[in-house]
Amino acid sequence: MAKQLVVRLRADGTVDAETIGMHGSECLDHIEALEALLDAETVSSSFTEAYTSASTSDSIPIDTEQSDGAP
Repeated sequence: MAKQLVVRLRADGTVDAETIGMHGSECLDHIEALEALLDAETVSSSFTEAYTSASTSDSIPIDTEQSDGAP
């Protein structure tokens, strides 16, 4: 899935933004850039499941099995 930043400008002048296809804290960089472009400040935010899930390309396999020395 392509990474996207979806921005909605509401009739009352507020802006909603949503990141799609991003994992972990990488979404925060895009929100910070949007704040800078708009000279605005985030007043409310929430994290999605994607924030806590790891991208498969970022994952490092970890062997959790311990050997007791027996074959």
